[in-house]
Amino acid sequence: MEVKQTIPKHRVFYDVLYGHVSLTNLEWDIIHTPFYQRLRWIRQLGFTFYTFPGAEHSRFGHSIGVMHNSHMILKTMGRAVADRHLYDDSVKSDAKTYNQSVRLAALLHDLGTFPFSHTTEMAYIRYGETTNAKNSKGLADDHEHLGSYIIKNTDYDGGITQLLKKSGIDPQRISDLVKGVDKSVLANQILHSEIDCDRMDYLLRDAHYSGIHYGTYDRDYLLNHFRSVKVGEHDIMAINHNALHAVEDFLMARYAWYSQVIRSARGARFDAMAEEMMYFLLEKGKVHTYSQLMDMVANDPVKFYSFNDQYFMNMVHTQYHSGDLDRYPRMKDMAHRLLFEIAPKTVRCDEFKQRLLDQDDDTGNEKILRKAQEKLQEIKDVLKKKGSEKDWVLEDFPKKHIMFVKSRKKLVKSKTTQNLLLERDPAKILMDNGEVRLLGDMENSVIGTLQNKFNFVPNVYCSESAWEILKQEGVVS
Repeated sequence: MEVKQTIPKHRVFYDVLYGHVSLTNLEWDIIHTPFYQRLRWIRQLGFTFYTFPGAEHSRFGHSIGVMHNSHMILKTMGRAVADRHLYDDSVKSDAKTYNQSVRLAALLHDLGTFPFSHTTEMAYIRYGETTNAKNSKGLADDHEHLGSYIIKNTDYDGGITQLLKKSGIDPQRISDLVKGVDKSVLANQILHSEIDCDRMDYLLRDAHYSGIHYGTYDRDYLLNHFRSVKVGEHDIMAINHNALHAVEDFLMARYAWYSQVIRSARGARFDAMAEEMMYFLLEKGKVHTYSQLMDMVANDPVKFYSFNDQYFMNMVHTQYHSGDLDRYPRMKDMAHRLLFEIAPKTVRCDEFKQRLLDQDDDTGNEKILRKAQEKLQEIKDVLKKKGSEKDWVLEDFPKKHIMFVKSRKKLVKSKTTQNLLLERDPAKILMDNGEVRLLGDMENSVIGTLQNKFNFVPNVYCSESAWEILKQEGVVS
């Protein structure tokens, strides 16, 4: 008689994209800490919901989706343990620890997210309080390092560190995985690469909630073709050649999503104003500094919980309503626009056009950027001479390239190992004969042909009064 092996009782979430998603007891405990519940109150797409009203989804659901994708990739590659072992707390093994660690890193990768996600994070990075402090390590004041700090410095009742330690999980290992610097090349690639569990989730989730389907791709087909391959002493992640076009669809979808939605002036203008507002509030000492956030993490998790979208909007509203911004007409106008969804003007001219550029043409790219900067300076000079503080202009030049993949030349220049196949980020294709090749080296790949291209999307915004001055002076048409 066959004995049926049952799966231990475990927790289940129902996800809008994947249906039932299972969690271990440790994962369940983690998502009920103040640190994780805070993510419910942080929108995934910043102020994009001002343009696409359905985009109200949070980092909470996204992070659980990323964890689920990481497990499905491990499962496809034969690196996941059986469910009856994963959900049984009494089972201990190296394979289970590896499986659980990858899941936890995926679950916790956005733990340090700022209000409205990357929108206000850029203000903290620019301000660089701890980055530039004396005797600092020079680390960026970003969500990744804040999340790592939470993972390693909350060794108290209900803290992430303590929960991990109680379950035999090394917090330092989870931190390394979140940063993508773990000793396991395979795990780093699952979590941080051109095709990883994070991107696999947010493309579909953002497309679903925004109603804009630029980000769609065939997830099931792609998932079925992940493989673990031995290169030297390391296991790496590759994708079967049969799924080459699914890989290309994925990268094309991401390229279009960033070009047409994330960097579109329609939505990005509110994010740019929010970043400028947060930077202003940091300068004036009106909001929590990065060091204060770290102190809250270590000593007052419930207070840290309040550092979310509501915190930022309440601060903007308080400053606006109290009259504190009356002395700063530029910032008062931006606060008014953020509170009541009133878009600024987008400056249109040849220097600020979207352009498809060559990653490897540094000289040509610098020339184009210099022309955009010179035009911006011309605008600022005119407004300084002819206008007042209410006649403001705000630049929003891209901080990262929107590209399909990093070009081979850039890969070689920035490589950390002698073998490019061991580099974390580039997508790898497994051929029928067992050979592993970089996607960019595939002769029959559209992405291989476009590998050195990136989309340059400079945006510049201004108030209506500034626009009128610029028109009168002939600076813009």
